[in-house]
Amino acid sequence: MTHTRTLLAATLALTLAACGQQTQAPAPVAATPAPTADEAIAGAYLVGFRESALGAQSLSAQELAAQAQLQAQAITAAGGVLTSQWSEISAAAVRLSPEALRKLEGNPLVEYVEPDLKRVALGRRSGTTDAQVGGGLSAQGLSAQATPLYAPSGEYTWGDNALRVSQMRASGYTGAGVAVCIGDTGIDGNHPEFARKLKGFRNFTGEAGRGDAYLLNDVNGHGTHVAGTVFAQYGAGTGAAGQQGGMDANGVVGVATGVNLYMARVLGDDGSGSSSGIINGVNWCAAQLKSQGGTEAKVVISLSLGGGRASQTEQRAYTSVHNKGALIIAATGNDGAAVSYPAAYTNVVGVGAIDSAEAKADFSNFGTQVDLVGPGVGVLSSVPLGHGTRASASGGGVTFTDVQAADLSAKATFTGTVVAAGGTNELCGVGTRNAALSGNIALIARGTCSFEEKVANAVASGAKAVMLYNNAAGPLGMSLTNSPSVPVVGITQADGQGLLAKLPTSGTVSVTGADYEYFNGTSMATPHVSAAAAAVWAAKPTLTNAQLLSLLTSTAKDLGTAGKDNNFGHGLVNPLRAITGQ
Repeated sequence: MTHTRTLLAATLALTLAACGQQTQAPAPVAATPAPTADEAIAGAYLVGFRESALGAQSLSAQELAAQAQLQAQAITAAGGVLTSQWSEISAAAVRLSPEALRKLEGNPLVEYVEPDLKRVALGRRSGTTDAQVGGGLSAQGLSAQATPLYAPSGEYTWGDNALRVSQMRASGYTGAGVAVCIGDTGIDGNHPEFARKLKGFRNFTGEAGRGDAYLLNDVNGHGTHVAGTVFAQYGAGTGAAGQQGGMDANGVVGVATGVNLYMARVLGDDGSGSSSGIINGVNWCAAQLKSQGGTEAKVVISLSLGGGRASQTEQRAYTSVHNKGALIIAATGNDGAAVSYPAAYTNVVGVGAIDSAEAKADFSNFGTQVDLVGPGVGVLSSVPLGHGTRASASGGGVTFTDVQAADLSAKATFTGTVVAAGGTNELCGVGTRNAALSGNIALIARGTCSFEEKVANAVASGAKAVMLYNNAAGPLGMSLTNSPSVPVVGITQADGQGLLAKLPTSGTVSVTGADYEYFNGTSMATPHVSAAAAAVWAAKPTLTNAQLLSLLTSTAKDLGTAGKDNNFGHGLVNPLRAITGQ
């Protein structure tokens, strides 16, 4: 009877609102700055309706349906278009004109209206130093910060070795019986590392032609990389020519090779997505639980994505999914600043990144919401077949190390005479040309102007390949916004200056396709922790999600200041210790 009276009262309120007779003041407008174009999707909003004292999850199915109908009618009455509805959290995603927005904010059923926010992938190729998708990765964060404690060995990456994956595999702790559901840019289901064992896939971005895990869907590559860290199968690598130098021919091995793997494609080709799409994906992940009608006893949801602005609707959604029993794990962000969302929400596990020396990656966000850290610098994993890059370069009889292919570089190999770009500004200035570069390899020093400008001028001068050398110690990674027609690589300052001293001489520049690549970011740390959590949960299936998190945090390897701190949280996740006590 109480629920029925609540619904009758809501109906009366809706009727009065539709007639323009508001029964109370309009929903208050939050005193936060308006979102920028980079933060929100134009014309798209999330609406939170006032919940009963018992909460939407306490209503019967019939009552929930009636309430949802009233809320949908409120949106329509205001002139809005309903795009997604989440009855269990009394919220919806809508398209609104400015007039419809004002009307809906004035409806007494509405608690708030907020922007449908953009969220982005929080990792990218190793060696890049400018801000793009998941930006904030600085040169310091991409180079060794101290003496490494962990090194790769065979298929085991340094991250695997930091988490003692070989010992876990030998003891049968592979996560079998637990699901890991990843929200990301998709997956190349044809990559041998996944052995066509993907348990489920769904596209939530609205992008056409991206609905099949075994057809092109991961244009970005981020999701395939994240999935490989979780699930790459032992001995199943591609073994193809042109792989990353020094890696095992059988590829890499994931932290939890026995899990049931799901992919919710919630980020599009450009690595970005909407709060509403991600909520839909997270709800789909939770729907795999047996308690929700699915087939999985335990579900870990892994989100290597985020943004800097909070959402009331997202918090409602993640709390709801947590209450259903799933464990939600998210990347803290790569800005070297405050923890991003959703990692900063209550009921979400926030994961920061460390390097192979157990030092905090300088890009890794920090704050009280950091719960655990995982390997996140120079992480090798799978990418869509042939879409990775492997770079090599030589000159003056020396084969260089730490060679980085520029983003968007042409994939080609050229051998010829190396010629210094020269000039006071090393090919800076639009329209600058050097006829001596024609038909040769351009050797260019970094500095003064953008990489794009230097490369464009070299190509326009007729160069057949480009080597850019750093103006400081360490490797040189480049993200180009243009797509040069020749191979372009970055080399170290020492190699560049050494080659310069040997001119005239010959050299070779090569950029080829690969099936694996090194990425950096809290995006890479997150699947390490997610897979570790799954392995522990499989070994200790009686734990609730809250008990599992308590075990993971209490057994983590303490780093930094003794005890929990804002940089490392409780420390490096230690799944074997969580399982065995050792």
